[in-house]
Amino acid sequence: MKNVFVFLLLSLLLFNCGGDKSKNDESKKQAQDYAESMKIEEEVGDMARSMFKPLPAVAENPDNPITESKVKLGKLLYYDNRLSLNETQSCNTCHDLATFGVDNEQFSEGDAGNDGDRNSPTVYNAAFHTSQFWDGRAQDVEEQAGMPILNPLEMAIPSEEFLVKRLSETALYPPLFAEAFPEESDPLSYKNIENALAAFERTLVTPSRFDDYLNGKRAALSLEEKKGMKTFIDVGCMTCHTGSQLGGNMLQKFGVYDMYWNHTGSDPVDDGRFKETGNEADKYMFKVPTLRNVAKTAPYFHDGSIATLEEAVTIIAKVNLNKDLTDEELKSIIVFLNALTGEVPADALVVPAELNPAS
Repeated sequence: MKNVFVFLLLSLLLFNCGGDKSKNDESKKQAQDYAESMKIEEEVGDMARSMFKPLPAVAENPDNPITESKVKLGKLLYYDNRLSLNETQSCNTCHDLATFGVDNEQFSEGDAGNDGDRNSPTVYNAAFHTSQFWDGRAQDVEEQAGMPILNPLEMAIPSEEFLVKRLSETALYPPLFAEAFPEESDPLSYKNIENALAAFERTLVTPSRFDDYLNGKRAALSLEEKKGMKTFIDVGCMTCHTGSQLGGNMLQKFGVYDMYWNHTGSDPVDDGRFKETGNEADKYMFKVPTLRNVAKTAPYFHDGSIATLEEAVTIIAKVNLNKDLTDEELKSIIVFLNALTGEVPADALVVPAELNPAS
């Protein structure tokens, strides 16, 4: 039935000899574009909707229910420099919510001014991932939230007890923890610092026009973006980049067909999850990054070694798919990836007024 409709539409528009020529040419172009769009829909539309899922409104966790008071507390903690030893940085320093959850640096500077050894990934939509960190060593954002705080290269807090004591001595935090965790006799605990941060992060969701498309609004993507989606699927990118995040749901070897550093120039070479497990099978295994907002989160890969999205796509296609992309394929995929840029929640960007020297 769709093909019959397209045929009739083309017949009416392409063979209309009357009227203004420029209008007729425009009508013909619209008809041709519509026909091509429908053809792509028939070829990959159902596949796309089965492989890529729309973003839920929030990333729920039944073990850490999201409440207004917990999210408010988590946002305060996220922006508070007191979570680092010398009070030089907050979570937002490396995962800046105003710049799509990253700092756009190769490596982020820690509390003492030293750089880390892996690129800071975006915090937006991260709560949907099946594991956290490039090596997947944390199972969820609750576990992840407390780890950079205690990392000597990052926020450098010497112990859980140190931070709990610091926050307990403020006028700001004790009542907020009591409100967020009303059933607990000792609510200001390190575990609840993690839970509050995670509850806030679970609200950091960035829907895009791609979600409208997946929800049935076919006109949400342009013809060129649909072509890019088809190229993305045909090339084989969806082998790893699937689900609501187009990634974030598995670990994969970076460099199936060639050593990644031969193409990225990485020095030193990062062994990936092997550093954590010592298991030879985990060498060069990294979490597949989300492609949500990927056009805004340069530089790329675990070591931030690649500055542009075009180069990153070229490299990953070569080393993991053994594909040499044509210029047309590369351009088409980039158009699709740009359609994955979402809307940042406006409230998340507002620094809490409570964070001032008097608090």
